[in-house]
Amino acid sequence: MLYEVELKFRLSDSQQLMAALTALEAVAGTPVEQIDRYFNHPARDFRVTDEAFRIRSVGSSNCLTYKGPVVDKVTKMRREIEIAIADGPDIAEQTAEMLTALGFRSVHSVHKSRTPWVLNWNGQRYDLAMDVVPAVGTFLEIELVVDESGREQARDALLSLAEQLNLTQPERRSYLELVLASCSQ
Repeated sequence: MLYEVELKFRLSDSQQLMAALTALEAVAGTPVEQIDRYFNHPARDFRVTDEAFRIRSVGSSNCLTYKGPVVDKVTKMRREIEIAIADGPDIAEQTAEMLTALGFRSVHSVHKSRTPWVLNWNGQRYDLAMDVVPAVGTFLEIELVVDESGREQARDALLSLAEQLNLTQPERRSYLELVLASCSQ
């Protein structure tokens, strides 16, 4: 069983953070546009259970992702299952139609521009993402994927890297929660 262990921070100065990442020899990847379509379960409310289910489209690539409830009070640590599905916008649309036919309810879509980064630091490989979410802001996500036995060590490693980068106030809300909050204002 794999767990995603993540910290997310709102950025007021992304240029300063990119300079800090470059100083640590982090390598930026090619920016991509992502569309995440979220669905709610027909028999339970994912807002209450703190779960998530989505179709993610990156270019023509699509995948289904389930994220279990958060199991840590400091980081967003939770079980994650991701399954690639066929490519193409028609496949994403057909999958959404199928989920709706099965009783899932479409909640909202989150669009973001993501620049992935890879950082090898203190013997650990970190996946980072600089995300620009319209109407919500710019964020840095720091993530490790580990098995159950590595959860505490991953949490401590993320906190150590965040301290190194002078990131002190994690944002625990998901992008979906932030987007929905911005829509209601």
